[in-house]
Amino acid sequence: MFDSLSDKLQAALADVRGRGTLTEDDVSAAMREIRLALLEADVNFKVARAFVERIRERAVQAEVLESLTPGQTIVSIVNEELTALLGGEQRKLRYQSQPPTVVMLLGLQGSGKTTTAAKLALAVRKEGHRPLMVAADTYRPAAAQQLERLGKDNQVPVAMPDGKAKPPELCKRGVDEAKRLNCDVVILDTAGRLQIDQTMLDELKEIRRRVTVHDTVLVVDAMTGQEAVNVAKAFEEAVGVDGVILTKLDGDARGGAALSMRESIGKPIMYSGIGEKVSEFEAFAPDRMASRILGMGDILTLIERAQEHVDEKRAEEMVERSLAGKLTMQDWLDQMRQLRNMGPLEGVLGMMPGGKKLLAQAQQQGGAIPGEQDIKRMEAIVLSMTTQERRHPEVIKGSRRKRIAAGSGTSISDVNKLLKGFEQMQSVMKMLGGGKGTKGVRGKARMLKQLRNIDTSQLPL
Repeated sequence: MFDSLSDKLQAALADVRGRGTLTEDDVSAAMREIRLALLEADVNFKVARAFVERIRERAVQAEVLESLTPGQTIVSIVNEELTALLGGEQRKLRYQSQPPTVVMLLGLQGSGKTTTAAKLALAVRKEGHRPLMVAADTYRPAAAQQLERLGKDNQVPVAMPDGKAKPPELCKRGVDEAKRLNCDVVILDTAGRLQIDQTMLDELKEIRRRVTVHDTVLVVDAMTGQEAVNVAKAFEEAVGVDGVILTKLDGDARGGAALSMRESIGKPIMYSGIGEKVSEFEAFAPDRMASRILGMGDILTLIERAQEHVDEKRAEEMVERSLAGKLTMQDWLDQMRQLRNMGPLEGVLGMMPGGKKLLAQAQQQGGAIPGEQDIKRMEAIVLSMTTQERRHPEVIKGSRRKRIAAGSGTSISDVNKLLKGFEQMQSVMKMLGGGKGTKGVRGKARMLKQLRNIDTSQLPL
């Protein structure tokens, strides 16, 4: 979502970042570019103006302009102000000492509320809690059945509607059911409408009257831009909102909703949906998001994902074998599956400092970072190999390549590319591990030359 904004902000700061001296005119020029980048990202114009003015006031102070690294200081100021704009500190659910903690989700139809209920349930379970979901949407056809299916798929209990009970009564029964089942978090999936209407608002108020709600969380579609902010304002004025969950943050919207939300309604973004899978959901950390937008990476989130999805002991073993040039095709297949669990490869690289620049350079040089379809194709090729072929790919000659291509639904050319790329990667990893011929200036020059000559589109990475 933030790719375009990130590129523009980094370009605006590029002129000041490396300068040893700066004038107020230099700062003003950078601020104009930043303001334009925010407006193009669909940020509310009042929010954009106030944000830029805060940076300008701090940036033109004498101690900044006369410091040893004024450019770096201004980048630091932008990072701090962007973090504040996104909410400052991370806001978490308020778990109660006397359970259950009741979280009410509200929002318009189509915002992804029911799926978000399941995502939130898994998130709180990872924190050691026992969630129960309440199907309180009796208006949208099959809404309750959708939540029930999500609950069964993810082993989360669901309190289903029974009879002709109204949503407020269903919510009250759900809290009672949670106590009976010893669940300490209750997630109320309330009804939405295509647009805000008084009947819906009255129903939400009645739920809050009948049930003690500890966190009222609004689910909004980030793809709707400024309309998401307008929806949030309406719910805040009519019902009251404690926090926001932004869905579809993996989409191609410009990011205006995320950047305008806190300043416009005074409420923090608590979580973000970053994909369709129930696992693609994360706590919204303003400092990490600001760092990501400014191209500084997000190593903490990357480490957390790796700890969650990667078998550390097996990863260490594979690194050792890689550096010894003994990696097998089966090892590579296992690595790919673990890496894919962390999200799209471009997204993972984007969390590394300089990762976006690496992606851009690869594209400029004619190489390509493998996409999801490329990885699936390579996976199909490996799965069409025998156990012996995966362990010893050097035995794969003409007839074997033809059989593997037919079995994987690919071409012989695809098989050849994968095998060639795998061979190149083995050679490079062996050199990086201190193999023969890498010592001394000539050896290192030879290794760098080989690295430059590799076609990244062929690497099985």
